[in-house]
Amino acid sequence: MTHPPQPNGILNGFQPEEWPDPTTPTSLTEVLEFLCEQGFEGMARAMQLLINEAMKLERSVAIGAQPFERTPQRRGQANGFKPKSVETRLGRLDLRVPQTRGLAFYPNALEKGQRSERALKLAIAEMYVQGVSTRKVAAVMQELCGLEVTSEQVSRTMQALDAELKQWRERPLSEIPYLFLDARYEKVRINGVVVSCALLVAVGVTPEGARTILGVSVSLSEAEVHWRDFLAGLQTRGLHGVKLIISDDHAGIRAALQARMAGVKWQRCQFHLGKNLLDHLPGNVSQEEASADLRAVFNAPNRAEADRLLSQMVQKYTPVSKSLAAWLEANVPEGLTVFDFPAEHRRRLRTNNGLERLNREIKRRTRVATQFPNEASLLRLATAVLMETDEEWQSEKRYLPPVPPRPA
Repeated sequence: MTHPPQPNGILNGFQPEEWPDPTTPTSLTEVLEFLCEQGFEGMARAMQLLINEAMKLERSVAIGAQPFERTPQRRGQANGFKPKSVETRLGRLDLRVPQTRGLAFYPNALEKGQRSERALKLAIAEMYVQGVSTRKVAAVMQELCGLEVTSEQVSRTMQALDAELKQWRERPLSEIPYLFLDARYEKVRINGVVVSCALLVAVGVTPEGARTILGVSVSLSEAEVHWRDFLAGLQTRGLHGVKLIISDDHAGIRAALQARMAGVKWQRCQFHLGKNLLDHLPGNVSQEEASADLRAVFNAPNRAEADRLLSQMVQKYTPVSKSLAAWLEANVPEGLTVFDFPAEHRRRLRTNNGLERLNREIKRRTRVATQFPNEASLLRLATAVLMETDEEWQSEKRYLPPVPPRPA
């Protein structure tokens, strides 16, 4: 099937590969000519030529061959170019991003630019949260980035940012064998009164072993109804195949899990269990000794040995405190569910510490606002932080070895 000719040689946004022209001067020659002829006014064009040429060279290295070269070392095919405009301190650069077929490739120069763009969006979100006027945001952009923007452009950027964040929060989900749940609290002004609002966060591990941020929501509390609605939203977006849920022992979470995910195994965070133990120790019991005994249970090589050590611990403390012994029998087994899963996964699944670190990153950003003017502003900034973190996670090495499929 033949396609009708496209204007300017562009087909569906892609520009075809060009045959080399021996009469065309080298990019370095072009750059020198522009700089000699136009001085500083030619800087933007010079930079555009250099970046385009650098991206072409990087693609050749990635596919293992020069354009049109036949070699057994070739790992993919060049597939034309895609136009992309980038605003810089030198002005607008019209770039031609090299495309490939049969090989994943994206130029490092633009990848670094994307990271800067994400950081800039976070900065705008933070200023937006604090109620900075669009005119002042424009002035800050000029000072920090050297970009002349109008307040109308900033306003459109904020609207586009909200749309982008909403699209990310509502993106489709898929199979997630391991689900982590947690919440943190932020001060929000509602109807003229400052209250603590819960920021609910869900993180998952895919069957391939990669971690991903699944969702975020702002609620007035961690009550069951809020967790239930949050979980229902995840399921509506396609969440399925959950084998294990890891969280703290919060009544709202426990009740919501019974309502929305009955039958899925639950792992109580061992770190929080260790902290809870200290609240149940009588004055005549050493905190260090009791904590060491509990760690021995958690660090057992298998469930049978963990049960034996727990029974031994209960017998040890029964004469000292029957209430402590009863608490151990009732609560510690909830932290041993992880023994039902592959040994190479247990270290990551035994606690909620990964999500706790994520919450600390959120706190580092949210403390720029001592209090949020409304729930939407909290959700906006938290989403921006989580979206940036999730994008970074996609390029990191696997969080866990691949999760084995369910038995047939």
